[in-house]
Amino acid sequence: MDFQLKGKTALVAASSQGLGKAIAEALVKEGANVMITSRNEAKLQEVRSELSGLQKGRVSSITGDITNPSDIEKMVKQTVQEFGGIDILINNAGGPPAGAFEEITDDEWQNSFELNLFSYIRLIRQALPYLKKNGGKIINIASSSIKEPIPGLILSNTFRTAIVGMSKTLASELAPYNILINTVAPGRIATDRVRHLDEVNANKAGVSIEQMEEKVKGQIPLGRYGAPEEFANVVAFLVSDANTYMTGSSFLVDGGMVKSI
Repeated sequence: MDFQLKGKTALVAASSQGLGKAIAEALVKEGANVMITSRNEAKLQEVRSELSGLQKGRVSSITGDITNPSDIEKMVKQTVQEFGGIDILINNAGGPPAGAFEEITDDEWQNSFELNLFSYIRLIRQALPYLKKNGGKIINIASSSIKEPIPGLILSNTFRTAIVGMSKTLASELAPYNILINTVAPGRIATDRVRHLDEVNANKAGVSIEQMEEKVKGQIPLGRYGAPEEFANVVAFLVSDANTYMTGSSFLVDGGMVKSI
């Protein structure tokens, strides 16, 4: 299927590794112009070189912290300056610390709010004037916790669900401008974040990380962790011209792990 993304411009937040990098790569392969971002300049340049080597879409990069409002403003402005506009916004951020309610400090609550919710709000606000010009797509990356809270991840459970409420509300507010906004939620995708969570849970249970992985895989109907590119393919479809009528929805990419309807 031709996703008709050639020449479209995407700003992909937190895209030097993990799901953000996989999404950026999928969009570049479809011929899109992609602005990648990260706080880590060395990683960012490495990924930029790798994606440029695909010789598909154009790739640029900007270093910045998505919890910093001025950095977000620079990300959007540079994307527009280099590519002439923004058609696609991918909101993405690293996961907050694990921990139960009584273990989480005020600073951790505030930091998670800034990283996992307010950064999305600020990015949408800055990109909106450009998305309004010709219509566009917004994807908010969340977590399977939007459907089933994950034990020991109260910060994620709280702020990821808030993303869904915001997305559903904005679907109505932005529809007159032909802007479609959806939430995509990964289950157990093989990233450094998931390996870290497995390590935390393994330490708590007194087992090896390999044993913990096998236990979790046993709870997934497909019997394995997903690959980052499998997740990215879903995002690529949702931001493509193949999607013209889905907005305000949440999509799980979890191998059937979440049992709720």
